[in-house]
Amino acid sequence: MITQIVPIILAGGSGTRLWPLSRELYPKQLLPLIGEQTMLQATILRLAGLQGTIAPIIICNHNHRFMVAEQSREIMPTACPIMLEPAGRNTAPATAVAAMEAMAGGSDPLLLILPADHVIRDIGRFRVAVQQGVPFAAAGKLITFGVVPDKPQTGYGYIHKGQAAPPMDMEKQAGVEAFAVAKFIEKPDQLTAEKYLKTGDFLWNSGMFLFKASRYLQELDKFAPEILEWCQKSYAQKQTDMDFIRLNEEAFTRCPANSIDYAIMEKTSDALVIPVDCGWNDVGSWSALWEIGEHDKDGNIIHGNVLTHNVKNSYLHSTYRLIAAVGMEDHVVVETADAVLVAHKDQVQDVKAIVERLKAAGRSEALLHRRVYRPWGSYECIDCSDRFQVKRIIVKPQATLSLQLHYHRAEHWIVVKGTARITNGKEIIVLSENQSTYIPVGTKHRLENPGAIPLEIIEVQSGSYLGEDDIVRFEDNYGRIGND
Repeated sequence: MITQIVPIILAGGSGTRLWPLSRELYPKQLLPLIGEQTMLQATILRLAGLQGTIAPIIICNHNHRFMVAEQSREIMPTACPIMLEPAGRNTAPATAVAAMEAMAGGSDPLLLILPADHVIRDIGRFRVAVQQGVPFAAAGKLITFGVVPDKPQTGYGYIHKGQAAPPMDMEKQAGVEAFAVAKFIEKPDQLTAEKYLKTGDFLWNSGMFLFKASRYLQELDKFAPEILEWCQKSYAQKQTDMDFIRLNEEAFTRCPANSIDYAIMEKTSDALVIPVDCGWNDVGSWSALWEIGEHDKDGNIIHGNVLTHNVKNSYLHSTYRLIAAVGMEDHVVVETADAVLVAHKDQVQDVKAIVERLKAAGRSEALLHRRVYRPWGSYECIDCSDRFQVKRIIVKPQATLSLQLHYHRAEHWIVVKGTARITNGKEIIVLSENQSTYIPVGTKHRLENPGAIPLEIIEVQSGSYLGEDDIVRFEDNYGRIGND
């Protein structure tokens, strides 16, 4: 009989160390940093071929829900459950509510816990390691996967292997290596990491797990009962909204924040680690991204419109403008529409200090890009001043914005591509390319794309206040309220 596995994809987090590409409202797991797929999509796709695996449960931030849903739909034939965390509480609570959802139909499947922002080069070895862990997990063990290190890495936590675990099935598990967990270890210094590498008894802590849903909740009740209590209350009061499962906010925010490692794995007597050598990287910094990318003859990784002269071992990423680099080595240069990062590779971990300063100053560059994605499409600010703002708006085919009004601004819409159906007060009009309309202050209005190609318009706002929170919604196809 094939054991059922429910993948739990943890897609929360803000990825501040990969700023300015990664932003709080558009984090690294939603970006195509390696290859054509986003990191979330790559995580979903690597599940193909895993025996017994069904559609995943994705857990994400409320603000990312529409992008997560769209990206998963692009690569999956059917929609999968998407649970919305009202607040970030780390991996232990997120996994608890996912376990409850996985058991809601009366089954007790294995849960394969996967962060959405990791790179795995050798998917075959990853799948083999998961299958090796299935008999142990089915028997009640809590499995973590330890990555075989290839260098003395100081940016990862480590797992000290204990004694080899006897196989659950001698015939089926011949040659399978699983070990007791002797100790979880925080990020070491360089000398300690070098010692770990030489012994061969230490593995990188990957943050990937496999265990039975009921066993996880049992251990949570034993070692972190407060987390279980508030997760149960939050899940019991959940609401279904379109493709999303909304947890009760009040109960979930009262739940203590903790990781699976600290809450369970460091305390349980049933933890096992399975070594895996699969080209794993958590892409936690620009230097990590440089390490796993394809280099040119000078050791550089180049994306976009970049010209170099006498540049070596550097990462250069252009999104909009030309980057011209001369006489550099071991540097990172990343350009977006509204920000440019220049850093030495040895100091890229400190990028988060810049993000903290941006947040403290209330600057938008910490939160979002100049192009902002919405469930109906996107908008991008082209120019702005005290009393005007110009936006480029793209509406997907058959998509519709909310019926809304603004108290402080008027809007001029010019269609530059496609066809627009517009509600302007009591009037409904259809505009084609080079036609325009004017939306007075306080007038109910709506923009729709009835066509088969994207609709592109230029919007000119004018008024005393141009903030995104000057919006009153009356109808919305996506269940949004306020400026959500």
